[in-house]
Amino acid sequence: MSLRIETVTGEDLLPKIPALSRLRARVFAEWPYLYQADPEEEARYIRLYMEGEGAAIVLAWDGGEIVGAATCQPMLATHGPVRSAFEAAGRKPADYCYFGESVLLREYRGQGAGVAFFREREAHARSLELSCATFCGVVRNPNDPRRPADYAPLDGFWRKRGYTHHPELSCIFDWRELGDDRETPHTLSFWTKAL
Repeated sequence: MSLRIETVTGEDLLPKIPALSRLRARVFAEWPYLYQADPEEEARYIRLYMEGEGAAIVLAWDGGEIVGAATCQPMLATHGPVRSAFEAAGRKPADYCYFGESVLLREYRGQGAGVAFFREREAHARSLELSCATFCGVVRNPNDPRRPADYAPLDGFWRKRGYTHHPELSCIFDWRELGDDRETPHTLSFWTKAL
């Protein structure tokens, strides 16, 4: 099965917002995020990438269906908790491209889309003359009973892409987990790479 990879910016994202919102909701409902999506909030979130200067979304297509997506934008334009974590650690947000998320339907994993997502986002970051790339992943207790028996952390995959984990560099985001009636705080730690 071959996927078509496309980097999209600006107004070209508008017709893709509904599909991207559904994709995010489906993938982030899985471990380790267990995120309960709100369709309207998802659409607002994707619009930030459509309207944000320097932002891009890399799409994976199977025919006419979007089956994966990965976001990036200059850190100066992204979420306050991300910028604050880097400022508190003495790092300059202006140097970084922040990779917000990478989502891919389970049946398409292991076919090269993840590698392409990193390659294309890093190329986009270089085109913006940013010298570093970073992303964060949720920190979960490995003994959490909700963790699927077949879950494989992506740490090895990220290291192969040249990223270094910085568990001391973290931020907190609030979201509502599946089955919850309110948002709760979640710690995410960062991985970085010089470009």
